[in-house]
Amino acid sequence: MFPWYSAQQPILWWAPNPRMVLFPEEFKCSRSLAKTIRSGRYVTRLDHAFGETIRACAAPRASGPETWLNADMIASYEQLHSLGFGHSVETYEDGRLVGGLYGLHLGGVFFGESMFSRQRDASKVAFARLVAESLSRGIRLIDCQVASAHLASLGARELPRSEFSGILRQFARRGPRGNWTESGA
Repeated sequence: MFPWYSAQQPILWWAPNPRMVLFPEEFKCSRSLAKTIRSGRYVTRLDHAFGETIRACAAPRASGPETWLNADMIASYEQLHSLGFGHSVETYEDGRLVGGLYGLHLGGVFFGESMFSRQRDASKVAFARLVAESLSRGIRLIDCQVASAHLASLGARELPRSEFSGILRQFARRGPRGNWTESGA
């Protein structure tokens, strides 16, 4: 379950059926994204700016000013980060944070919570880095929560809730925690 509500509502928890997921080995990196990554335009970092990343995810979007990431939720995720469960992948251009994502890591599952982009492909570059980190860290599943054409274009697919729950029982066991390092350790 994950929180999804407007700032004026009490916390509402969701468990959609079906659930959008990505198995890291099924990631589809388009030629244009691969070219962007190879260009060196962007640099990615891990857990370097968790607070700034989550606040950027909470910022108003073109689709409207509403966000479920209120101050209490941000503080909760920052506490999970300090406990070693919350992680961020940030994308920088010329030293400026221009995209990224954050989520929770439990055993072999990364639960993606939100992403943002201030420059073309910046969030996709962060997602590609998340996939690479997932492969090197033994993360078997990235939970993308709700279906979107954008995530489907990256290789994510929908699973029935029963199948998703079975995978969680298998992979989401308590495992190592702590800040992610650039070495993958």
